[in-house]
Formats: sequence, C-alpha cells, structure tokens
Amino acid sequence: MQPQESLIEYGSRRVIVTLTAIICALLEIVDTTIVNVALNDMRGNLGATMSEVGWVITAYAIGNVIIVPMTSWLSQQFGRRNYFAASIILFTVCSFMCGNSSVIWELVLFRFLQGVGGGALLVTSQTIITESYPPEKRGMAQAIYGLGVIIGPTLGPPLGGYIVDHFSWPYIFYINIPIGIIAALLAFTFVRSPKYTQKSAAKDIDWIGIGFLAMAVGSLQLVLERGQDEDWFNSTEIILFSILAVLGLFFFIWRELTFRNPIVELRVLKNGTLRVGTVLSFILGFGLYGSTFIIPLYTQATLGWTAQQSGMLLVPAALTTAFMMPMIGRLLQKGVKQQYMVATGMFLFFLYSLWGYKIMTPDTGEGAFFWMLIVRGVAMALLFIPIATLSLSSLKGQQIGQGAAFTGMMRQLGGSFGIAIITTYLSRQNIVHRSDLVASLNVNDPDVQSRVMGLQHMFQSKGMTADAALRSGYKLLDFSVMKQASVLSYMDAFLWLGVMFLVCVPFVLLVKSKKQAGKVDMSEAMH
Repeated sequence: MQPQESLIEYGSRRVIVTLTAIICALLEIVDTTIVNVALNDMRGNLGATMSEVGWVITAYAIGNVIIVPMTSWLSQQFGRRNYFAASIILFTVCSFMCGNSSVIWELVLFRFLQGVGGGALLVTSQTIITESYPPEKRGMAQAIYGLGVIIGPTLGPPLGGYIVDHFSWPYIFYINIPIGIIAALLAFTFVRSPKYTQKSAAKDIDWIGIGFLAMAVGSLQLVLERGQDEDWFNSTEIILFSILAVLGLFFFIWRELTFRNPIVELRVLKNGTLRVGTVLSFILGFGLYGSTFIIPLYTQATLGWTAQQSGMLLVPAALTTAFMMPMIGRLLQKGVKQQYMVATGMFLFFLYSLWGYKIMTPDTGEGAFFWMLIVRGVAMALLFIPIATLSLSSLKGQQIGQGAAFTGMMRQLGGSFGIAIITTYLSRQNIVHRSDLVASLNVNDPDVQSRVMGLQHMFQSKGMTADAALRSGYKLLDFSVMKQASVLSYMDAFLWLGVMFLVCVPFVLLVKSKKQAGKVDMSEAMH
C-alpha cells in the first residue's frame, strides 16, 4: 500500500486537484435540484403527464443512492482515478442524451444512468480532496468539500429558472457537457490512485449483493419519491415496492455478513462514532433538503414568486455557509469538539425554523427572509464539517472510504425521507386547516356576510350580474381560505422541523469523540 505522504499534493497541483473535485461534487448536487423548475416545460414538450415527468427526479435519485455504498469497492477494482474519470464521462454523456431525449421514458432512462455516474462523484471527491492535504490541514479540506455539498442544492433552482426563462429545458443538461469534459481531462492528468492490495476476480464479485442492494435502496427511494402522489399504502404499487425494499434490505444484510468478499463492508458500523455519524448525517440531509424544498414551494405556490426569484432568495444563506466553512475548519484544527459545534448548529437550525414559523403570512415580503436564512447558513456550516469529521474520526485506512460511503448514502436518504414526510404532512395539514377554517365561517355571521357582499359589489362593478358576482365572491373567499390553510401548514412544517433538531441537541452533547478528531487522518480512504 502506498504511504500516505505519496498522495499529498503541493502548490498549483493541489489547487487543480481540489478544483476538479469540487466542480464534480457541484455538478452532481446541482443536477439534483436544477430540474425541479423545468418539469412543467418538459411535460409540455415531451407530451407527458405530471406523474410521468416526476420520474425525471425519481430516476436520478435512485441511481444516486444505489451507487454511493459501492464507491469504495469500485475504486478498489478499477483504481480511483479511472473510476472517478469514468464516472465523470458517464455523467457527461448522459447529460447530452438527456437534453436530446424526444420521449419521456428515454429521458428517465438517461437520468437514471446520469445518477449512477453522479452518485460516485460525491464520495470520491471527498476522498480525493482529503488525501491531497497534509494531516494538519484536513479539517480545512473537509470545509472546502463541504462548500459543494451545502451550496449545490441552493444553486440548482435559480440556475434552472434562469436557463428555462431565457433558453429551453435541454440546456439545463447541456451546460454540464463542457464542464464535464474539462473535469475528465483534469482527472486523468492530475488525480492519482493509491496502490490497492486487493482486487476481486470475476468469480469473487458479489453480484447477488449488488442485486439485493439495488433492490433495497432503489425500492425505498421509489416509495419515498412517489408515495404522496400515489396515496401511500392505498396504492398497490407502493405496497409492492415497500415489501421489495424490506426483503431486499434483509437479504442484503445477510449476504454481506456471510459472503467472503462483500460489496459493502457492514462490519465497519461496529464503530460507535461512525454509527452516531450516520444518524447525524441522516438528520442533516433531512434538514438541508427539507428546508431547501419548503421555502421555494411556499414562495412560489403561496406568494406567487417565479422560480428564479425563489432560488435567488437562498443565495445569501449559501454565501454565508461558504464564508463560515474555513472558520469552522480552523476551529476543528485547534481542537474544538465536534459535538459542541453540532449542538450549536442544531440549536441555530431550531431558531431558524422558529423564525420561519413566526414570519409566514399569505403576503410575507422578501426582506423578512434575509436574516432568517443567514441563520440557516451559519447552522449548516456548523453541522456539515463537524458531522463529517466526527463520523470518520476513529476509522483507519480502508474503513474511512467505507464510512464516507455510509454517511453519504444516509445524507441522501435523509433528504429523500425529509421531502417525502414534509410533502405528505403539508398535504394532510392543508385538509385539516381548511376544515377548521371553513367550520369557523358561519354564513349568518355579519362579518362574513359583509365580506361576501363587498366582494359581490366589487365583481358587479366590473360588469357581472348579481348572481355571477355572488358566485365569484364565494370562490374568492374559498381561495382565501385555501391560501390561509396552506400558510398554516407551512408554519406547522417549520415548527416541527425545528423541534426535531432541538430534541437532538442533548443527545449530541452526550456523544464521546476521539481526541484530535478534527485532525482525522483520512489519507488512506478507499484503499
């Protein structure tokens, strides 16, 4: 096995390797959210239903979550540089094919393959950046990598909105092509692979384990993405895929614990700090993707903003996170305990959620969001790097790559669970709040009668007959009720998201970490 110093880069070479890895991480994460604002255009252009076009998001997420746990093993088989560059090429080629798709299911297929290529970029980028820095600067390396992971979901919606407004939806995929080509050339030229001591023969490859893994996480991701649209367990499809997910997980665990050369080394989870880290990564994903999902939904559906306006709202928070990352890296290097930072970050996320709960109205102004989102930006910086270093702090050698794959997968699944649960919760709360509001509207109430008559007179002044004006008045009143019910539902979602983070604070403070965990040696990750 190569000595750890052989992978450390210096000067301009380190800068190039770092930029290559960050660009690849950003490419992957931006593509997770950039399509959200283009779905309507895709639907019209490809003649698809809303349910069919939803698969454009689902297929990418499934490809992502299937490949992430296998990245460590695949890097061993093909060499990390070759695997990394091949993943960039697959992602880039599939981006071109996505933009060229003429029917919806062709687009869905290439989005799945794009997700397979992209999923590998996240974990591998993290390892490449970490190994390029000497041990005393590895907290900073985590901070640099964290920029891509935290900022990526924020950049997607405004960038996608701008492209759709000024060009057409295929260009959200075409912009990946020149960047992908440059990144692949840089990867082949500058990224180096460790010398692996083990490589499986064809007969030793755990094909059955791969199959069970794909069945388990693919089915689970599908259930989470499609559950609300299909009315959860009232749908035969959702029940079937839930059963497949449970069976796949059971047989995957059995296979990996009994096969001589497992595709995913589950025994690494015997490590206590990694187990804590995987749980915290799940919660981080839940909060990161969940809050990134709620705000654009609220501003567009309730306040009537454009996709670009909604996306731009999140940019100051992303810049705050970027500004904070190097500071957090330095604090870790000076020995500040990760659990204190994580607890502070969770408490700040609670304050951000409570703030959101307080300011939401049917016509909240743009300025009301600014400082609230700055607090979110600080919270995310305090959560990401300390969770990453705490997770891997007591792992060594090959275990580090395996641990990074677990935390990466849990962060992605946390985001999927977060969006699925929040979507369902909003839908159910809308019904509850509308029912409560309607029950309190007594048609004999003088205030209600006065409001309806005022609306009727307004419509009559525009040339409507008395009957038509009355019907329009009641419709407008019903719309107001629906809008108010929607705002109350968003408020509830914010409050409970914050409470979830607040409850975690005392448990995080009880976690014991290794001394000098902030200087964790990740030099042999993925060996």
